[in-house]
Amino acid sequence: MAGTAGTPGTPRVLRAMNDRAALDLLLEHGQLSRTRIGKLTGLSKPTASQLLARLEAAGLVLATGTTEGRPGPNAQLYEVNPAAGHAAGLDVTPQRIIAAVADITGRTVGRHELPTPGRRTGTPVVRQVTDALDGAVKAAGLTRGDIHRLVIGTPGAFDPTTGRLRYASHLPGWHSPTLLDELAAALPMPFEYDNDVNLVALAEQRLGAARGHTDFVLLWNEEGLGAALVLGGRLHRGWTGGAGEVGFLPVPGTPLVRQVTKANSGGYQELAGSQAVPRLARELGIEDIPPGPYAEAAAALVSRAAETDDAAHRRLLQTYATRLATGLASLVSVLDPELVVLSGASLTSGGEALRALVQAELEELAASRPRLVVGDVREHPVLRGALESALATTRDEVFDTSR
Repeated sequence: MAGTAGTPGTPRVLRAMNDRAALDLLLEHGQLSRTRIGKLTGLSKPTASQLLARLEAAGLVLATGTTEGRPGPNAQLYEVNPAAGHAAGLDVTPQRIIAAVADITGRTVGRHELPTPGRRTGTPVVRQVTDALDGAVKAAGLTRGDIHRLVIGTPGAFDPTTGRLRYASHLPGWHSPTLLDELAAALPMPFEYDNDVNLVALAEQRLGAARGHTDFVLLWNEEGLGAALVLGGRLHRGWTGGAGEVGFLPVPGTPLVRQVTKANSGGYQELAGSQAVPRLARELGIEDIPPGPYAEAAAALVSRAAETDDAAHRRLLQTYATRLATGLASLVSVLDPELVVLSGASLTSGGEALRALVQAELEELAASRPRLVVGDVREHPVLRGALESALATTRDEVFDTSR
């Protein structure tokens, strides 16, 4: 490879590329021997040995033991040093903020949940964020200064032209035009923010059902109904960050909702959002509606309907599937995605039974016929996506050995 003006010398660039390839392999496979790394990268044994010695001296890999139970001498094993870097993520809802810290390998090492109930907590948002973050950092046995990057996931999206949070009027205290500047002043590490459903899509793309897919839609249904759009391998956010706010989509079967941002709802949300499931169950004569928040009640009802063989529950699941497919038909007709991932408890709780019904209905309503799958990332998917986003940038910074 020839050198170019303004770049380091060719040997340094090649070393950095080989170093990163080896580190990515160690992240993917875990412990590897020098010989195995050489085979996977195509490097000679001497070059692989030099690479590992360099990474070990830089504190990026650790010698962790030897192979056993194989013919011949035991081989030294290496792994990425978990302490080489740390990143943090926050999952924000009106009820609570969950914060977590992960080491460079992606393992969660600290977690903290901060309740934020009611319309007014009396605690400014910046304080809520720092308190939640500090709780996770303390649980990890670290300090704020150990965190390379933070990603915050919220409903709605921050408009890049105004700095204001849009499409999330139900999140009190987060709409100040100076909030991002206040957070930047209070946090010692770089931070980013993203829509919560976009982060779920990122988690599914890197760890779950959308691995290997560059064009897919993720439909999310918990407290709100939303979507994430991944086109050509990249999240499509839209001009104001509002791409995927499908809860506002006008659909047949509901009255036309006007001034949707004031109502914080729209046709698709009213037709197929979590709050519609308990109401539908009552209409079908199902009396034992689970108590608690409607998102939890909806998930419990959908789960029961997928497992109960009586007329009322079968009708509930079929009607819910039809309603979901009604909005999805518009999405897939415009975007023609390869895959649709169903995520959020009000969708995943229905498992294969609900997925199959939605797939069949969608094939009746849309010319495009993407494959539907149920999401794999079930435990705090927004938080997992925030951590994956923060880790991607952290790894780029920490693993850059060309400097």
